[in-house]
Amino acid sequence: MVAGGYLLGDGLTRAKAADRSVTVRGLAEREVMADLATWTIAYSATAEDLASAQASVDRDTAAIRAFFKELGFPEDELQPTGVNVSTYTGEGVTRFTVRQRMTLRSTDIARAQRAVRRQFDLVRRGVILEEGSGMAFTFTKLNGIKPEMVAEATKDARAAAEQFAKDSGTSVGGIKQATQGYFSIEARDGDGGGWGVADTPYKAVRVVTTVDFYLR
Repeated sequence: MVAGGYLLGDGLTRAKAADRSVTVRGLAEREVMADLATWTIAYSATAEDLASAQASVDRDTAAIRAFFKELGFPEDELQPTGVNVSTYTGEGVTRFTVRQRMTLRSTDIARAQRAVRRQFDLVRRGVILEEGSGMAFTFTKLNGIKPEMVAEATKDARAAAEQFAKDSGTSVGGIKQATQGYFSIEARDGDGGGWGVADTPYKAVRVVTTVDFYLR
């Protein structure tokens, strides 16, 4: 009975020791360059008859196409993505408004940056940019850097665990459990873009992992 009690107590002690762990978070960050530029241009025209409004929109469309052609973009990178017609009657007069959207989609980031810097040229050509117009830069190759960033975050977490273990007089063992956080892609310098403001192609990718390490 004495021997059995000793073995049971020793087993519980070892089980408790084996269950000791520490939970830490690891961070990985990386600066990347966007690889896709999307510029949506919204414009409209209003007239007392639909044909006149449509003719004005067609002239703006031609001016927009000429603008991007002069900058060297292939024609198929600029496509119409929406049209809307609305009417308004006031003081017995009905007016027609035709709204249209054109979208540029390009992987030539440098050319896209030059284009957005010259957006006021469109205004000089008579194109009035409406709310909803703006350039957006996107990083689409996240899957290519995910494994390396997760490894970096895990390494960062282990470093934190080792510091904790050093302070508590223990050592770090293997991973008990790990959870990968969400990847976030944000403007590197906090420039969010928006109507009339160009987005930035310089992005910061960030991930935080939560790791439980055994302590021994």
